[in-house]
Amino acid sequence: MAKIKISGKELIKLGYPEGRAIGMAINVVHQHFKKEKKEKVMAILQAVLENPEGYADDEVLGRIVYELVEQTPTQIPEIPLNLTPKNYKTYGLDAIEKGAIDQMDIAVRLPIAVEAALMPDAHQGYGLPIGGVLATENAVIPYGVGVDIGCRMCLTFYDLKPDYLEKNRTKLGQILHENTAFGYQELKKPMDDAIFERPEFQELAVVKLLKDKAFRQIGSSGSGNHFVEFGLVEILEPQNEFGVLPGSYLALLSHSGSRGLGANIADHYTKLAIKNTPLPKEAKHLAWLGLDTEAGQEYWLAMTLAGDYASACHHHIHQRIAKALGEQQLAMVENHHNFAWKEQLADGREVIVHRKGATPAGKGVLGVIPGSMVHPGYIVRGKGSPLSINSASHGAGRLFSRTKARNSFTASELKKVLKSHGVDLFGGGLDEAPMAYKDIKKVMDFQKDLVEVIGTFTPKIVRMDE
Repeated sequence: MAKIKISGKELIKLGYPEGRAIGMAINVVHQHFKKEKKEKVMAILQAVLENPEGYADDEVLGRIVYELVEQTPTQIPEIPLNLTPKNYKTYGLDAIEKGAIDQMDIAVRLPIAVEAALMPDAHQGYGLPIGGVLATENAVIPYGVGVDIGCRMCLTFYDLKPDYLEKNRTKLGQILHENTAFGYQELKKPMDDAIFERPEFQELAVVKLLKDKAFRQIGSSGSGNHFVEFGLVEILEPQNEFGVLPGSYLALLSHSGSRGLGANIADHYTKLAIKNTPLPKEAKHLAWLGLDTEAGQEYWLAMTLAGDYASACHHHIHQRIAKALGEQQLAMVENHHNFAWKEQLADGREVIVHRKGATPAGKGVLGVIPGSMVHPGYIVRGKGSPLSINSASHGAGRLFSRTKARNSFTASELKKVLKSHGVDLFGGGLDEAPMAYKDIKKVMDFQKDLVEVIGTFTPKIVRMDE
């Protein structure tokens, strides 16, 4: 088999910024993937670019991540952190790794920090920990939002009963294969969308360069923990926002974000933030952009566009699958969990609330908190807790890093777990094995003051990146 060859031009076309990251990616490929198929390797490199935090702890791919997120030192004087940190509420403290807590302890010492909270699914990331919620004054932190801007959940359910799923497993699996694309894949015929008429695609230089790629990727999903799956929704309340009777329904759940569009926006404005607001080494990736600056306003517009693009991607997936099913949706529930919002605190102050891997849970706000590929997710209604800054977890949270999961579990173990739960898996890997995640029921118990459960979703046919 011929050795794989990947050029810098190919990586730039993929979205990699010019610089050391390209050289490192080529070196990693030549050292560790030289006998793999090129399409597979390009898919891996695309996944690392779009979700670097998901691969930061990988012994091999983490070397690329380091080059993607490290920046050249600036000459602007370093901004000191506050000596006294803000107090913040942590949910499920005993189940959260030390690295995430250390990152939150640094975040609340930022001069712009107002309030904060740490969700029970928290684990270490870059800048703000995943599961971190931070309210700031008139400033936005690109890495407080995350690289996958607008990563979100979208759930639709149909007027089809559980026996439909059992009688049509093969058909439903085929529908998922034909109407989804993951990672490096692109749909053969992407649907057009009104979002491409948005002025940001003409007025923002960074975004303008990404329009063609965004069109090719719309309606597709990322790698890692992103998925599209059929399962069963159980509606618990007689009186509910959906206007349906309590009971079980066939449902479709998707999890993904803004693809290359969001990743490149995050990369550009993170570099700008680090240049303009240099911080001590331990807080480097918490650099911010003031909303009274041109760069801050640009990022806000670009972030909003990326979030709306992520939403459009989900809607395209659900529209195509509804058409293939020949069914109209009964209801849809959706929410971002990597985003920043302008909100008011209980005392009336306007702040920027960063939820990086956290679900909005204002009073009466609906959302979806997934479990794993075999464990239930939850349809929730927010209780509006001021202590959590109107937030809840975005999932179960990782118990094992990706590298540790790959080294701890076997394919036969995963197959056994899937079979015991009656789940068909297409794609996926050991790094996403359900054993790598925390117990979602315990996570939900930690946040019973934050949300009330109005329904559940149990996965049955799961599609992920190969």
